[in-house]
Amino acid sequence: MEITEVRMFLKEGSDKKLKAFATVTFDNCFVVRDMKVIDGNKGLFVAMPSRKEREICSKCGHKNIVRSKYCNQCGGSLESFQKLPSQDVTTRRSEHRDIAHPITLECREYIQKKVLEEYQSEKQKGEQSSSSDQNNNSGINSQLV
Repeated sequence: MEITEVRMFLKEGSDKKLKAFATVTFDNCFVVRDMKVIDGNKGLFVAMPSRKEREICSKCGHKNIVRSKYCNQCGGSLESFQKLPSQDVTTRRSEHRDIAHPITLECREYIQKKVLEEYQSEKQKGEQSSSSDQNNNSGINSQLV
């Protein structure tokens, strides 16, 4: 398996941990979208695409947010909330589940290496273009005076 393309979409805004989204193509025939470049406590890492988990109400079948106490549709008590020990971090269910993820450590490291290389490359391009824009704007301002 070979990564044949990585597309990077830099994120600017108030979320300081999320740095970019990536789309990765494998062997020119399989695409995985929405990988995230995140600035964690130990540096940059790649998070796999995930979706929010939902809890199904046994009374009405409505899909509720995980760890909800009551159903948002019918107001009934959710059974799974009662089964979980309160504030026990070791048994808490995650609110998100990976849609796609590597099975082996080697594959995870390969994907992370390629995605982070592209992130650094795109980041440098962005910094170079913003500095050249500032230089061009200062030249325009001096011509106007």
